[in-house]
Amino acid sequence: VEDQRARWERKRSRTAKELLETEHKYLEQLDLVVTYFVTILKAKGTLKPAVLETIFGPLESIYSASHVLSFHLERGNLGPGLENFCQNLDLYGHYAENLEQANKTLKEQLRKNKSFRRFKKLQETRPQFQGRKLEDLLPLPLQRLHQYKHFFRDLLENTSPDSAEHQKLAKAVKLLSEVCQWIQGIIEKRENSLHLLRVQKLLKGQKTQVLTPGRWYIREGWLLVVPSKGEELKRRMFFLFSDILIAAKPCHPLHPLNSHKLACQAVYPLHQCTVDKVFGHTQSQGGLLTLSFPHKTLLLMSSDQQDIDDWYRSLTAAVR
Repeated sequence: VEDQRARWERKRSRTAKELLETEHKYLEQLDLVVTYFVTILKAKGTLKPAVLETIFGPLESIYSASHVLSFHLERGNLGPGLENFCQNLDLYGHYAENLEQANKTLKEQLRKNKSFRRFKKLQETRPQFQGRKLEDLLPLPLQRLHQYKHFFRDLLENTSPDSAEHQKLAKAVKLLSEVCQWIQGIIEKRENSLHLLRVQKLLKGQKTQVLTPGRWYIREGWLLVVPSKGEELKRRMFFLFSDILIAAKPCHPLHPLNSHKLACQAVYPLHQCTVDKVFGHTQSQGGLLTLSFPHKTLLLMSSDQQDIDDWYRSLTAAVR
């Protein structure tokens, strides 16, 4: 037991030391943004207060919270440091929610606001920045959050369950996981919106409404449609979403506006669809899928075994 305690203590003090060192480095980098951008911009009035708020979000509050954590860590008071840290964790979630809009507004201001463009360039040439741009520093809080997760988990694993700090560490680890999940959800939603927008732009005309609240993009790819009468196979692009399947064909390559676009052929709602694999219909590789809708049956084929298996899994999951 004594050996175990000594081992825990060694690992724990090593992790605590690394946490403090990296916290100092993190504070230094945040300090660059707060001192050379936020504070001076507020004083100069180069940006309107609302624009300033959008670009930097709760960065100053995050910076203050880190200062307090660093202060407690330096004195070896992990317990009080953790309590304060847990109270401020939500700031990171709000920062993540704001980050996309922050980047958008920053680009906009650099395009439109000449004095801000000059100011930013001047600040970034200071030796303290070491060639880093404001854009490199803004995502730092979210990167740091993942580091916290590992540090606190390591500390928890090497803290005696009977100690007073064990409970506080367990709480911090739990809250950190929740905030990381919240941020992961924000990232996934953002990526999904970009996929929906991309598909909407790929399709010719505005008749097919891809951008619908609650719709999730799943996958896309080329498949062969097997006609019911003995016609030749038709190669079509399919887009699978959580509620519909879209079939599209390429527009004419010489079309003056739409040569790179796709024309929507059909939209199949998935709520009344059944998916089956058809075996023994392809001689060597690949396979066939049947999609049965109330008024239509679709036979889809691929010569790639992996591809048809993936489509089968994705379609079954979406239908379910």
